[in-house]
Amino acid sequence: MNIILLQDLDKVGQKHEVVTVKDGYGRNYLIPKGLAVIANKTNMSKLDDIKRKEREVLEARLSEFKAIAAKLEGQVLKIGAKAGTSGKIFGSVTNVQLASALMDQLSIDVDRRKIIIDEEVKELGTFSAKLDMHPDVDAKVTFEVIAE
Repeated sequence: MNIILLQDLDKVGQKHEVVTVKDGYGRNYLIPKGLAVIANKTNMSKLDDIKRKEREVLEARLSEFKAIAAKLEGQVLKIGAKAGTSGKIFGSVTNVQLASALMDQLSIDVDRRKIIIDEEVKELGTFSAKLDMHPDVDAKVTFEVIAE
């Protein structure tokens, strides 16, 4: 069954992507929950309109995203973690913790799914992450993992 995704879904696809799923998964889960619609001619033509409207909204918010990127420039977030004597932390630092630290320390509200950490953070030190807010805005956040 070919469907159009209305939201980003892990292991299935990205928003507005046409994907093939098993009939039961699409008919019994994705479509009733409003996560997807059937990819027929009518919905495909609506998809173009939806993508165009979404691009307009993103363009309208471009200045907001640039302001966030400018505010992050030169800032270093402090994230506390429990660590052993060798400097390894128990667990790892995730994008959820980064989103929380951004809100607490800099009053910037960013969706956790828009934060991309390139490497797995499992020790004390300084790391960086990328914020994927807009294709034209490259925002990086630097964070330091410190022992609590």
